[in-house]
Amino acid sequence: MSKGADFGVLLRLNPLFADLGPEIAATLAAMSTTRSLRAGDVLFREHDPGDALYGIRRGEVRIETGTASGKRIVLNTLGSGDVFGEIALLDGRPRTADAVAVEPTDLFVLRRADLLAYLGREPGIAIKLIELLCARVRYIAGQMNEMTVLPLSTRLARRLTVLAADFGSEIQISQEQLGAYVGSTRESVNRQLQAWRRAGHLDLRRGRIMLRDKAALSREAALLDEDEEGW
Repeated sequence: MSKGADFGVLLRLNPLFADLGPEIAATLAAMSTTRSLRAGDVLFREHDPGDALYGIRRGEVRIETGTASGKRIVLNTLGSGDVFGEIALLDGRPRTADAVAVEPTDLFVLRRADLLAYLGREPGIAIKLIELLCARVRYIAGQMNEMTVLPLSTRLARRLTVLAADFGSEIQISQEQLGAYVGSTRESVNRQLQAWRRAGHLDLRRGRIMLRDKAALSREAALLDEDEEGW
């Protein structure tokens, strides 16, 4: 499969670009370049210019930030098939976190300058992207609502379900990282995980979570869905 076709597949799976259609995804993919990172290489730092969109062809990238005390907080872990940097691609504002390769990683790179030149020639595509961005804002608002309304068990089950979709039944993540994901402490996350371990839903290893009963976690993750509304 060619580089452009490969990246086009990733774009068609991304919520922001999926509804643009396969022809536009292929056009954007054809503009991309590739980049390789070694484990530990920094792709970008917080406050660097937001000048590109990235798609992970192979490998893993950790999105993280630091606190005033020097502590590192992992915001997300991205693997093969994930696309990130969409907002910076469109607004060009500085990055809000660091991106670091966890292992040898191959990336697709779509530069902001190339996209803007294309949108200048195709204003209808720009309008469609605005509509899709509005949908993304609604989604983020829903996620923020989760943090304040849903119980920890539901938030945690949803996060594990999402991670399992990307990485399978064996998830390499610390309980502290999970706490950062769901807006809770490591201690609270541990209590919930231990309860699920006793129930047979999962097993715990050092730095890993082995999912045993995904259906049970999916039922927990689906709680309160019928009461949620976008705005």
